[in-house]
Amino acid sequence: MTAQTVLVIDDERDIRELLTITLGRMDLQVDAVGTVAEARRALTDRSYDLCFTDMRLPDGNGQEIIELIAETCPDTPVAMITAYGNVDAAVNALKAGAFDFVSKPVDIQMLRGLVRTALRLAEEKRNGGGAAKAGGSGERLIGDSTAMQQVRATISKLARNQAPVYIAGESGVGKELVARLIHEQGPRASGPFVPVNCGAIPSELMESEFFGHRKGSFTGASADKEGLFQSAQGGTLFLDEVAELPLHMQVKLLRAIQEKAVRPIGGREEIPVDVRILSATHKNLGALVEQGQFRQDLFYRINVIELRVPPLRERRGDVPLLSSFILKALAGKSGDSVGQLSQAARDALEGYDFPGNVRELENILERAMAMCDGNSIDAPDLMLPQRNARAASPDLPVPGREAPAAPQPAAAGADGGLDDYISNIERTAIVKALEESRYNKTAAARKLGITFRALRYKLKKLGID
Repeated sequence: MTAQTVLVIDDERDIRELLTITLGRMDLQVDAVGTVAEARRALTDRSYDLCFTDMRLPDGNGQEIIELIAETCPDTPVAMITAYGNVDAAVNALKAGAFDFVSKPVDIQMLRGLVRTALRLAEEKRNGGGAAKAGGSGERLIGDSTAMQQVRATISKLARNQAPVYIAGESGVGKELVARLIHEQGPRASGPFVPVNCGAIPSELMESEFFGHRKGSFTGASADKEGLFQSAQGGTLFLDEVAELPLHMQVKLLRAIQEKAVRPIGGREEIPVDVRILSATHKNLGALVEQGQFRQDLFYRINVIELRVPPLRERRGDVPLLSSFILKALAGKSGDSVGQLSQAARDALEGYDFPGNVRELENILERAMAMCDGNSIDAPDLMLPQRNARAASPDLPVPGREAPAAPQPAAAGADGGLDDYISNIERTAIVKALEESRYNKTAAARKLGITFRALRYKLKKLGID
């Protein structure tokens, strides 16, 4: 078997020798040069499986090398060698197409992990990799619209490098699904995918959750605990709702990303971590930076590449495909036959704005399946809020025109709002029907004028045992 080849470009002899020895021990064949001109000649003479290049060279810079390889050898991953703490250079290299970066002084353990990941990527490219694994998340990214085709194409490109990606989009569009796809299509697919909702972790526990802690480091720390960074070792850490991180945690997260190392609470030494960072939020991070609520340096570090996931209202043509997929999935979980949408129901869905996006569509169809007779879903079964329908109506808001004030039900009051008020009415009626029918649910459903399945859905929704 022919040894895999690596090109090292650095004007410092010590760095060239260190990389040559380290990579040689990994059974790799290494060519080491010190200038851009020598690198160009080497790249002309042969092809390489991996390339390391310094940022500053006597006759040019590493950016030239990255651009040259991207043009002539697009399947060759390039890692940038940067000075300690030079984050701007690393970010620029990643934007230019670098696979990853290595900071001086070079950490040997981290270097080996990077090399293994890069060579897996090169091998996958040669073997036609890049498609989602069978049974993976790719089968759930539904839609034939131009917008979704662009999202899928971008995901395939982003999966090929290690640049941090910021996934922007409204709530419910499927940002975690997109992050999983980037992970599954890349060289880290065999490693863990660790999603974390930054808004769900109490502020006082964040450092321990992210970086871990040592036994006895604080009251209640009865044993060593591994943090989320360590759990994602060799894989991907997905920071969902990253805008919810408090400022003190943003500082610590920035350092962990820059140094590729974490220090557990109570620990004396930093632990190297090989993790790709993906992040997302439904908020406008740029606006939060301007308001001083999110650190600008962290914003630039996690937002090397931005991927916007379009809301459902911008791809209405995908609604029928999504609906069909969701109904099949619901039938698979319940064991019932697949629900069928009437033409009126299809028209109603395509005319709805979906402020909650795909997640709202899933909830609407699950509710409709519970409320409909048999497996035929008609427009009334969808129970769409009319205020968000697209159809023109004198009572509905029109873009550019101030919406009329919605009438407030007197009985809703300030304690709960309309939804709670309606839920209380439903709960009272259901409990009364159950009592009158001696808790025979079939009889209670008949008394209420709804199907047994609809009653079962409402009992679950309202928490009635």
